[in-house]
Amino acid sequence: MDKKRCDWVPQNDLLYMAYHDNEWGVPVFDDQKLFEFLILEGFQAGLSWRTVLHKRENFRRAFDWFDAQKIAAYDERKIEQLMQNAGIIRNRSKILACVNNARCFLEAQEKFGSFSDFIWRFTDGRPIVNHWQSLADVPARTELSDLISKELKQMGFKFVGSTIVYAHMQATGMVNDHLVYCFRHGELSLLNF
Repeated sequence: MDKKRCDWVPQNDLLYMAYHDNEWGVPVFDDQKLFEFLILEGFQAGLSWRTVLHKRENFRRAFDWFDAQKIAAYDERKIEQLMQNAGIIRNRSKILACVNNARCFLEAQEKFGSFSDFIWRFTDGRPIVNHWQSLADVPARTELSDLISKELKQMGFKFVGSTIVYAHMQATGMVNDHLVYCFRHGELSLLNF
């Protein structure tokens, strides 16, 4: 019998199904992985997550596996090289924001000990478990994502509007937004913190 998944998962896209089943909503505390999701969510702005997901391996190679130290040092030559890379989303504003955000990310690590410590303090280090019945119930942003977005912007981050921040919170398991009938909702709700 097939597992019941969230309605937004295309049943004919094995990569998307694997992402939903194994990654989306799983709490992430690793700084490099949190940075990767933050950058990818920024690149997704105005596009579909499917587009980003299917280019993720290209993004990883193009952006030095999301090593913030390396990205923070990118110069104009590297930015031009990225603009010629057909395997990624070639948007100059988003690429420049990625470099900027790498620098801000390193500053956050310096100030808070880790980016994980910074971001997870908003939920006291534990996922918020929601109980959405349908896709229509799931918000695009919340008061908490508004607050995190505001703080990130004050720290100098770009492409971190409230909707992008909430998508980041969903992807990295700060919130469990799997629909209640989805098999992952129950599995992730059982995790102890």
